[in-house]
Amino acid sequence: MRKFDNKALIASLSVWIVSGILFHLYTAAFGVLEAWLQRLIHLTWVLPLAFLYWPFSQTAPKNRIPWYDWLLALLAIAPGIYGIIHAEEILFRVSQIDEVTNAQLFLGCILVVLLIEATRRLLGWPLTIISAFFAIYMLYGEFFPGMMKGEAFSLREVIESLFLTTDGIFSIPLGVSATYVVIFLILGAFLEVSGVGPWFMAFSSRVAGKSVGGPAKIAVISSCLFGSISGSAVANVYSTGNFTIPMMKRVGFKPFLAGGIETMASTGGQLMPPLMGAGAFVMSAYLGLEFKIIMIAALLPALLYYGTALMMIHFIAKRDGFTGLAEEELPRWSDVLRRSFLLLPILVLVIALLSGRTPMLAGLVAIVISWAVSLFNRDYIMGPKRIYQAFIMAGYSVPVIAIACASAGIVIGSIALTGVGFKIGAVIAALSASYGFVALILIAILAVIFGMGLPTTSAYIIAAALGVSSLTAHNFPPLNAHLFVFYFAVLSNMTPPVALAAFAAGTVAQDNPMKIALTAMRIGVVAFIVPFAFVYDSNLLMQGELLQIAWVIVSTFIAGYFLSIGFAGYLNSRLNLLQRASLIGAGIIAFFPMWQFRVAGIIAGTVFLVAFRRKKRR
Repeated sequence: MRKFDNKALIASLSVWIVSGILFHLYTAAFGVLEAWLQRLIHLTWVLPLAFLYWPFSQTAPKNRIPWYDWLLALLAIAPGIYGIIHAEEILFRVSQIDEVTNAQLFLGCILVVLLIEATRRLLGWPLTIISAFFAIYMLYGEFFPGMMKGEAFSLREVIESLFLTTDGIFSIPLGVSATYVVIFLILGAFLEVSGVGPWFMAFSSRVAGKSVGGPAKIAVISSCLFGSISGSAVANVYSTGNFTIPMMKRVGFKPFLAGGIETMASTGGQLMPPLMGAGAFVMSAYLGLEFKIIMIAALLPALLYYGTALMMIHFIAKRDGFTGLAEEELPRWSDVLRRSFLLLPILVLVIALLSGRTPMLAGLVAIVISWAVSLFNRDYIMGPKRIYQAFIMAGYSVPVIAIACASAGIVIGSIALTGVGFKIGAVIAALSASYGFVALILIAILAVIFGMGLPTTSAYIIAAALGVSSLTAHNFPPLNAHLFVFYFAVLSNMTPPVALAAFAAGTVAQDNPMKIALTAMRIGVVAFIVPFAFVYDSNLLMQGELLQIAWVIVSTFIAGYFLSIGFAGYLNSRLNLLQRASLIGAGIIAFFPMWQFRVAGIIAGTVFLVAFRRKKRR
């Protein structure tokens, strides 16, 4: 990303960024525009920034904007200006009946080409290749062999689908970016500028710092809190890991272990309500469910993830003799509690979402309250300068998500126009035959593969578009199926060989990213098990009878306890390989959706633990 020295240029670009932020705040407060128009203005604001701030290549100028990027930025505005001027005509046109004019064809082609180039600059080659492939498939599908052979569509039909309807670029993902996501990115910037981030770290340090393996537990708690707001595993690693990883190393944690713990904790932030990143908002829009339903459904699996990780870290720390921090290294409780009012914006946000308020309204109220509480936080009072800083910070964050959503819209448009999604679904159905579990494994692999090269949101959108229909065909409930895909798209952040969060942690911990990724997978193992449980058992998603939900909570946390001991290899003494395998097996069985298996797993694990203790006494 470019950094500029020219103050006039900085001021001009800041006006553009702040104008866009104010537009989104206005529509959040007074109502959004018609869907296509809201999304068009959002993309018209974001797309020029991609060419002005992100250079063409590594060798392109980093402190100034070359003439060709100015030209591309101006061209990026042209489709938006046309769309705004001719909005009424476009909104009331009848798709596949009204003619696509030459101007619309030309501007639509420009938009698609510029969007693909912006995708390359901001997100790299994987999503660029995928979106370009699906765009080409619309034009030349008839030349593909076998099951992929499709129907030929003219360039006008393709541009109409991608540019002039809400089926392509301006489909649900970009709509979510233009409404919910941008508001919560602004909220995240306000929370950071108002001092909530440092308070999270102080609170985590005070809660867990003195316990066995305290620094690692601080990493888990702080990354969970910060990540649930930021929605980015890599950003989370850099934000909290720069503090927690050196602290863990200082008390004896090996670099790969410290990096693995931070990677696991930062990745899980996208799984923890209230926000869970942009993907959860897309899921809400796809399913037509209130966001609070997604929040409630995701809560127990996320608590299992972090709860099991904390137990495992505790046993690892006891095994290796890691201590906590000394009292003098920790903030005073009085200082932490005195600033606990900084949590008010998040509490109000959660209450507003649970009470059924729209995410936009809830986010807007939380923004106002985060500004208000900053007035009582002496070092972080948000006057005009800090508000401007928050606006700019949010403005820098929006393009990556917006471009990812718009580019994924090309894939969605291609699926809608050509029906290629049904063909891929048919392939999955053929490979899985009548076995739903096989379909789950195939979709999990698909989501992880997409996640290796794409942002989590794009990976989820594309994997869901291609795979969820296969899961619902096996009678898995839609919410369960979408959450299943979302989980594995998120987990790609710590899954080799790419594991972006692990590479980020590797730069901080100064150790091998692959060792860090494998360590993160071991500590976060529950996240690879629990989706296979909740996709069969909706009680894990808090949907069902109260007693059944209570039984599932108890049984799965016991299962997590067994897994934490087994993977740590320690209870009151080191366990041998057979003992570890026995507990891991009992823990996995206790996650099975049938109550008979859960009871059997709990009994087996309990018997193993009792036997281990007796053997030790002898």
